[in-house]
Amino acid sequence: MASIHPTAIVDPKAELDASVEIGPYTLVGPHVKIAAGTTVAGHVVIEGHTTIGRDNRIFQFASVGAANQDKKYKGEPTELVIGDRNTIREFVTLNVGTVQDKARTRIGSDNWIMAYVHVAHDCVVGDNTTLANNATLAGHVEIGDWVTVGGLTGIHQFVKVGAHAMIGFASAVSQDVPPFMLVDGNPLAVRGVNVVGLRRRDFSNERINAVRQMHKLLYREGRTLEAAREAIAALGPSAPEAAGDIAMMGAFLAAASRGIAR
Repeated sequence: MASIHPTAIVDPKAELDASVEIGPYTLVGPHVKIAAGTTVAGHVVIEGHTTIGRDNRIFQFASVGAANQDKKYKGEPTELVIGDRNTIREFVTLNVGTVQDKARTRIGSDNWIMAYVHVAHDCVVGDNTTLANNATLAGHVEIGDWVTVGGLTGIHQFVKVGAHAMIGFASAVSQDVPPFMLVDGNPLAVRGVNVVGLRRRDFSNERINAVRQMHKLLYREGRTLEAAREAIAALGPSAPEAAGDIAMMGAFLAAASRGIAR
């Protein structure tokens, strides 16, 4: 049996691994599944069709799997799916999806989600991200792997943030942020390349130089977006070690739907 505090209320239909720990006064609904090694502190509410992976740590007063805040929502059995080894701090709110989109909100693995973060319906958060205090993701936002979102930052619905990007403190993000970029402000502006983050992830000098070149083609030569995309695609033969990074940038720019941050 899972270790459940006597004051917690866990629906008998919930599926909890025997190693799960549930703290005092926590509520767990009937459609919840929690995998091995996850600990849930006191005064947490986990409801909805929510699946939580292994070795997560959920702190007190978090709201996980609640009905989304879309006025069109009629109680459909949409989902929240959380991966493994995430840290979810106090007063975080993670909502289920909507049938108007993919009917699922997804949080990846190894994420650091700080206090008062809100992740709305149908968002997709990748792996190894950091969402600092009071970061707010509106519906349908997509956050790539290794992204850092500064505190008090708001991200507009349907915005995409590419892998390895960093968004500074108290920014207003209403356009897509390409991979590897360092942005901040209101209005949002691209300040350069997230070099510190890339070095921390052991990017080689060749890869970092290729990222710098992509930044130059996008932002420093007055090119149209289409011309920049073509020039970035042509970088491949001259930087074979960065081929994956170049392909990632090309795919992101091709899929950008709200225009890219300039």
